[in-house]
Amino acid sequence: MVMRLGLRSRILLFFVAIAAGAIGALGLGLWGAYRRESSPEILDVLLQVAAVGSVGIFMVVAGIWLLFDRHVARPIEAMASTMRARAHAQVEQGIDSHGARYLGDLAAAASVTTAALSETRNALAETVARETARLSSDNQKLEQLLADVAPAVLLCTGRHHLAFYNTSAQEMLATAETPVCLGRSLFDYLSDGALRSAYQRLVDMNTPDAVLEFVCTASRRRRLAGRMRLTGGTPHDAGAYVLTLRDVTEELAACARRDVLLSDVFSTIRPAIEMLKERADRLDVASGAATGALLAHDIMGLDLAVQALESRFENCQSDGWPMAWMDASELAHQVQRELSASGIAVEIDTDLLTARCNMPDIVSLFAHLARQIAQDRAVREFVFSVRELQAEGIVNLEWCGTAISDNLLQQWLHKPADDQSPTADAILRAHRTTMLSASFTEGRASLMMRLQHVKKLQPVPARLSRSVTYDFELLSLPRYDRIAEARLDDLAYVVFDTETTGLLPEQGDEIVQIAAVRIVNGKRVEGETFETLVNPGRRIPAASSAVHRITDAMVEDAPGVAEVVRRFHRFCDGAVLVAHNAPFDMEFLYRRENELRISFTNPILDTVLLSAVVFGRQHAHTLDALCQRLGVSLTEAVRHTAMGDAVATADAFLRLQAIIAGRGLERLGDLLAEVYRHRKLVPERPREVTRAMKLGLAPHSTQLPFNATRHARGA
Repeated sequence: MVMRLGLRSRILLFFVAIAAGAIGALGLGLWGAYRRESSPEILDVLLQVAAVGSVGIFMVVAGIWLLFDRHVARPIEAMASTMRARAHAQVEQGIDSHGARYLGDLAAAASVTTAALSETRNALAETVARETARLSSDNQKLEQLLADVAPAVLLCTGRHHLAFYNTSAQEMLATAETPVCLGRSLFDYLSDGALRSAYQRLVDMNTPDAVLEFVCTASRRRRLAGRMRLTGGTPHDAGAYVLTLRDVTEELAACARRDVLLSDVFSTIRPAIEMLKERADRLDVASGAATGALLAHDIMGLDLAVQALESRFENCQSDGWPMAWMDASELAHQVQRELSASGIAVEIDTDLLTARCNMPDIVSLFAHLARQIAQDRAVREFVFSVRELQAEGIVNLEWCGTAISDNLLQQWLHKPADDQSPTADAILRAHRTTMLSASFTEGRASLMMRLQHVKKLQPVPARLSRSVTYDFELLSLPRYDRIAEARLDDLAYVVFDTETTGLLPEQGDEIVQIAAVRIVNGKRVEGETFETLVNPGRRIPAASSAVHRITDAMVEDAPGVAEVVRRFHRFCDGAVLVAHNAPFDMEFLYRRENELRISFTNPILDTVLLSAVVFGRQHAHTLDALCQRLGVSLTEAVRHTAMGDAVATADAFLRLQAIIAGRGLERLGDLLAEVYRHRKLVPERPREVTRAMKLGLAPHSTQLPFNATRHARGA
């Protein structure tokens, strides 16, 4: 109940309690005096004293309460209201401390607090506005980039409704009757057969980052080549997917015209050669054996040349798009799904193979033949298999019953495989194969087809995560004539680490692994990495392998030192090199300069020396100690691996850079000058290594062709 009262009411009750207590104490004392004397005369005196004392106590307490209320309670309530106004109504003006002059330091503290709150709010608002503007700018640039992408790009929900499309998609799919609109079904613009089939295959594969290619048709009978991939990371619609489309109508028509033209050429030349052979035979009889034999030899050479060209032409017909390497198991499952819609059961039996073919056409071909057999022979169960036989793939459709006659098979092959596919004959010709009918003694029959291009199924390699790399702030970074004048955040860095056969490069030790990461615009760029094992050309000592866990067997097929150093030189072109104990790593690189006719002219920063600048020389400056001080994760699992150490060094460098910037060292030249004071922390090395530490200060360092924006090629 009391807590519901305001501050002033509670203080009033407090003073009322004081007055009541004082009056009560006075009355109790007078009552004790009366009991002691027990005289009627003293009673009147005590009553008068009690009355006067009570009035006096009340007046004094009331006066003190009025002063306390005026100078303490009301100013506190006013201060609370003022602070609430500044906290919730975003009032910017300062607090008037005159009315709260009797509250000690409270008014000043409240004024400082509200001022800090206002500054924080303004800073937060500026940061939000700046980041919002940056995100808006980035969004506009990304929209422009996507709008200018030549292929049509669409984002569709799992129910095949449009959630995003670019300009190319609008131009490719829109018609006068059906404009492209968000939320509309994709099948308003594209034939659904191939799309649904590709989508179902993609979902059934259950493979992250899987991509499926297919061909579909759009309005005006245009043929579109598509690529489909599930987006992932969409909790409310796990089936959402990205679709890119490319119009290949003219491309396919041109290929068809080329094939027809070349076929006509060969069909025209072949009879002419046969005619020449006949005339050569007659000339042999009329003019003599020598002349006829010479002419026959030339004609034979021409015939062989034409045969070779014809063979190459046939190879070209089945080589290249839309042919692609397809999993034989996926081909079989697609046939199974296609026929299940017609109530036909298909058992699958395939080897672990990939076949180069046009999967949609092959699926349509066998689905067409299976339906014809089911209709003609009342067969509802089939076995579909893909086997390897003498470097070829044998695709077999088997059933219980009698074989199909050649005449009936040819009739079926002359029909289109489906409404959107060519004839079955055309599909076979495109794959340079034929369809054979066979029968078995146990009452089974089959249709068989050869695929010339097959190979064993290989494990799918790990792929880069799906991402785009960009930093549009690089568009506004300044250019510097002298790299020493560049701000540290405006530079590109390559942070690297090496693992070696030993610690003595001058005695023949070599690199066995090197890894590097890039830092651009103050951020480590994911995906822009350099990592490789290196064949040192010598045995790796067991003591070294115990440290970095790299053995001779692991580097047996790795590239050599010279090749790796050349590649690394290109990777770090124009960037500042960063390493922990850089002279040691750089000596392995400098030793190859003359041999490769290259020069590492990059400025170099050593995190050992940067640690000394920040923490002083008295501390340990090992990579483990530095990471521990800076809170950088460096687990034992990645310690003494080139990439693990490089990533840890990069993260430590970014935190060191932030601390150094807080000390006013924002330019590379200033930092190098400060670092040079601590150079004695690094063990002495040959002249070439000393060059690494002095490079940023030497006069020739300004000759580095540096442009801060040009080093974000991947961003």
